[in-house]
Amino acid sequence: MEEEIKIDDDFILIRFQNNTDEVVTFQRPVQLGLIQFHFGLKGSANYIFNQGNYVLNLKEEKALLFYNTEKELPLNVAIAPKTWLISIFVSIRKFHGLFTNDAEHIPFLSKENQDKKYYNESDISPSMAIVLNQMFHYNLNPSIKNLYYKGKGYELLSLFFNRNEDPNAEQCPFLVDEENVLKIKKAKEIIIANMSEPPGLQELADQVGLNLKKLKMGFKQIYGDTVYGFLFDYKMDFARKLLDSGSYNVNEVGLKIGYSTGSHFIAAFKKKFGTTPKKYLMSINTNM
Repeated sequence: MEEEIKIDDDFILIRFQNNTDEVVTFQRPVQLGLIQFHFGLKGSANYIFNQGNYVLNLKEEKALLFYNTEKELPLNVAIAPKTWLISIFVSIRKFHGLFTNDAEHIPFLSKENQDKKYYNESDISPSMAIVLNQMFHYNLNPSIKNLYYKGKGYELLSLFFNRNEDPNAEQCPFLVDEENVLKIKKAKEIIIANMSEPPGLQELADQVGLNLKKLKMGFKQIYGDTVYGFLFDYKMDFARKLLDSGSYNVNEVGLKIGYSTGSHFIAAFKKKFGTTPKKYLMSINTNM
């Protein structure tokens, strides 16, 4: 549910993914002098301080920043069902090193603020939302996972403090329009709901009210993959969960996710996971 990744010295990233129907609480000590960034991709969470006497709510598509030079702020967060969060912890020393020449750009690095506590809530920009989504839809080789997250961690901080207009707005202007972002999300819901017989791209674009170019570009921007690339990964993960349940054989799983022939499903599963469904089932049974 949570995954902690060391990006660099004094720079830690934690990915929270609560896909359950229950509130999940996570606690972690946080040493003095660490700046905390919390990004709400979807759902919501409550950050609890002073034995529950003070609570800050993080809403979907919002970011919180905490910093206190005099008091430790241990992480105590209640994560609502179906919530995805990214948290970054970076020391003030490390942070100063990143922004030495542009300290005036960062409010709490100014001389009058650098020794005070600091709190800020802000919106997640479209370009930040893209990076956050990519961090939850990682589909590269596991051997480069830390390198990938290191790059994304630094990218996220740079976008958080970007004072210019959103750099992705020019490349992808429709993403600034919340209505169009909702249409892209609707397209994702449609292909998942119809994964065994997904609509064609033009049909999908018509269903959500976007032209084909905007659908393809927007889906790649938000979810980090093509429509069918995303669907392939989703179907394979879903197939693996069905196999894990022990309730279906290989052919039944293939049919459920839209493969009319077992050989095509086997080839697709092997492409994704590097092993056949049958060998995967055998490995599960061996480990039980």
